Amino acid sequence: MNITYRQDVTPDTDAIIAVYESSGINRPTQDKERISKMYAHANVVVTAWKNELLVGVARSITDYCYCCYLSDLAVRSEYQNAGIGKKLIALTKDVIGDECMLLLVAAPSAANYYPKIGMDRVSDAFIIKRKL
Repeated sequence: MNITYRQDVTPDTDAIIAVYESSGINRPTQDKERISKMYAHANVVVTAWKNELLVGVARSITDYCYCCYLSDLAVRSEYQNAGIGKKLIALTKDVIGDECMLLLVAAPSAANYYPKIGMDRVSDAFIIKRKL
């Protein structure tokens, strides 16, 4: 499978929404403006492309020296299980460097995926949930 990875472009919001909806990730895809703002404020966006089709995306917020929160990892359903998510994570880690920790919060349905690609499970996390 010939997939191209890019770190120099933020995809069109409609393309991002299409990936989210195909992947099964739970995001407010009915709110295009909110999705657009999510990407406008991201520090690191790594994308996967099959020709001109966006097939995967990783969106992160970071300080580049201590921590990085990988807030979105989504791959179109027909491209899942091909190593694209793992590559998106690896490229994100390359961007943030070795002194920076990478953290994500997994959806329950995806929680067993991350240990398989070498990520450690942590149990001491806390949240103040969004109201909207």
